[in-house]
Amino acid sequence: MKNTCFEQTPTALDQRATNPMKPNYRRCISCRSVKSKQEFWRIVRVFPSGQVQLDKGMGRSAYICPQTSCLQTAQKKNRLGRSLRASVPETLYEALWQRLAQSNSQNQT
Repeated sequence: MKNTCFEQTPTALDQRATNPMKPNYRRCISCRSVKSKQEFWRIVRVFPSGQVQLDKGMGRSAYICPQTSCLQTAQKKNRLGRSLRASVPETLYEALWQRLAQSNSQNQT
């Protein structure tokens, strides 16, 4: 009779060794689509200051698609503020709209 308790099975550590770089997926706070982390814009409420900024810093993060419809919905329904649990300054939305305009003009050329 064979004892199956001691058979070698691949562990999570073995599986990580074969694929060390697993892609990071995030969800858009506006349209709820799931994509690779690099396809989103990251907005951060920095710890411990509570300042809300783009791209850099450690703290609570929210991700949004670089699309007009997602940015309009997020601004209209205060999705960034609710997700970050902080008030989002109007200057941040202006910076996002400028970034969107730049990315749209680069895609057209």
